[in-house]
Amino acid sequence: MSHPQETRQYAYGYEPAYPAAPPYQPWDQPWDQPWDQQWETREWEAADPRPPSYGEYGPGYEYVPPPYVPPPAAPYVPPPCVPPPAGGRAGGRTGRRAAHARRPAGRRPATLRALLPRALVLAFLTGGTTAFLAHDKAVELTVEGERRTLHTFAGDVAGLLADEGVELGEHDAVSPAPGAALAHGDRVTVRRARPLALTVDGRERRVWTTAPTVARALRRLGVRPEGAYLSVPGDRPIGRGGLALRVRTERTVTFLADGREHTVRTNAATVREAMAEAGVGLRRACEDGVRCADRVSAPLDSFPREGQTVTVRRVTDTTEVHEEPVPYRTVRRPDAALPRGTEVVARPGRAGLRRITHEVRTVDGVRQRPRRTAAALVREPQPRVIRVGTAEPRTERGADGLDWAALARCESGGRPDAVDPTGTYGGLYQFDTRTWRRLGGTGRPQDAPPAEQTRRAKKLYVHRGAAPWPVCGRKLQR
Repeated sequence: MSHPQETRQYAYGYEPAYPAAPPYQPWDQPWDQPWDQQWETREWEAADPRPPSYGEYGPGYEYVPPPYVPPPAAPYVPPPCVPPPAGGRAGGRTGRRAAHARRPAGRRPATLRALLPRALVLAFLTGGTTAFLAHDKAVELTVEGERRTLHTFAGDVAGLLADEGVELGEHDAVSPAPGAALAHGDRVTVRRARPLALTVDGRERRVWTTAPTVARALRRLGVRPEGAYLSVPGDRPIGRGGLALRVRTERTVTFLADGREHTVRTNAATVREAMAEAGVGLRRACEDGVRCADRVSAPLDSFPREGQTVTVRRVTDTTEVHEEPVPYRTVRRPDAALPRGTEVVARPGRAGLRRITHEVRTVDGVRQRPRRTAAALVREPQPRVIRVGTAEPRTERGADGLDWAALARCESGGRPDAVDPTGTYGGLYQFDTRTWRRLGGTGRPQDAPPAEQTRRAKKLYVHRGAAPWPVCGRKLQR
C-alpha cells in the first residue's frame, strides 16, 4: 500500500517528513474518530496509563526525537510508497508500519479534507500576523512640547501627521521633513510658527519664528540679545498670536567735546541719551550778556549708529555796541552883502552820532568775525553854513599897488590859517580878533578866505598905514 507522503517511523507510528498542521500528527490513529479524540487515544495510553518518562513511551519503546527538516524550496512531490520490509518484529517498528499499510485507503481522503481548511486558516493567520508586525511602527510624536509615543502603519511623516490630525501651517516646521520615510523608533517634532513684529534699531519688519522664547527667536534671526534693549523680557514665551518686539542693539559711539574723546557702549534710542551716558552735556546757562548755543554735528533726536562720531562745539554769542560819528555836510549860501571872493562861516557844522550793535561768536574759544545786527542814529548831524560874497570888491585908494603877498610871507609864511604861538594873532596878516572885528570881519581871521583877509588888511592900511606891522610893513613897498 502506497502512502501519500514520505513518512518516517517513530515509536508510536509514522510522521510526515515535512511539517504539517498540526505538526507531527500520528497517522496510526483510528480515522473514524474526530481530531481531538484521535489525539487523546494514543496506543501508549492504552498499553500503559502512566505518563511517559523522558526517553520512553512504554515497555520496549525508545523515543527518537525527529530531526528538523527545512521546507523545500519547490513544491514537494511525494515518492511512491514502499511497503515495509518483511520479517520485522510484530511489536516493533516494522510491525507498526505494516499495520499502518493495511489500513483501508478510503478513510484517508476524508481526513485530509477535514485538515486542509484548518491548515489554510493557520497559514493565513500566520502570514497576516507577520504582515501586521512588519508594518506596525512605534514612533514618538512631539507637537509644541507635548510628547506622545504611538503605533502607526503610516509610511512617511506626512501620513503620520494626517492620521493624527496634525495640520501644518505655511511657516510651521517639522523634523524630519514631511516626505521622509518613517521607521520604527523615529522621533517626529512639530513646531508651530508665530508672527513677530520686529523693530531692530529703528528698522521694522515682520518675521515668523518657531522659537519658544524671545531670546531664542532673536538668536535664530541673527540678533544678539546680550546687552541689547528689549521691549519685553528675553525669557518671555511667544504665544500662538505672536507679539510686537522692539530691539536696540548695543553700539559704540564716540563724542568729541571740550578737546577730549568720550567713547561709550550704549543701546540708547537717541543721540541725546547717548550723550548723557557719555557724560557730555549741553550748556543751558551762561553769564549775563552771553548766550550759549552749543552745536552738535548730529540731530539730538536721531538714532545713534555703530561707530558714529559726534562732534560737540561750544558756541558762545556776545553782543558788542559801538558808537561812531556821522559827518556833517557843508551848505554854501550866496550873500550879496559880501564882496566877491569873500566867504564867511555863518554856522559851524556838528557831527552826528550813530550807535551800531555787533554780534560776536566764539566757537571752541576762537573768535569769529563780528556780524552787524543793528544800527541806530543817536544824534542828527548839523550842516555847516558858509556865506559866499557875490558883490564886486571895492578898491582901497593908496593900498592896491602895494606888495601884499610879500607882507603875508613875512607875517605868516603865506599861510591863511597861521596862528602865532600865543594864539592871539592869526591869518595871513596876523590880525588879532579885536582888530578883525572892527574891520567888519566875523569869527576868527584865520578861518576867513585869503581874499577877505587881504581886503581887511588894505582897509586897515588906509586908516593906519604900515603901523600895525612894525617889522614887516616895509615889505609893502616894491
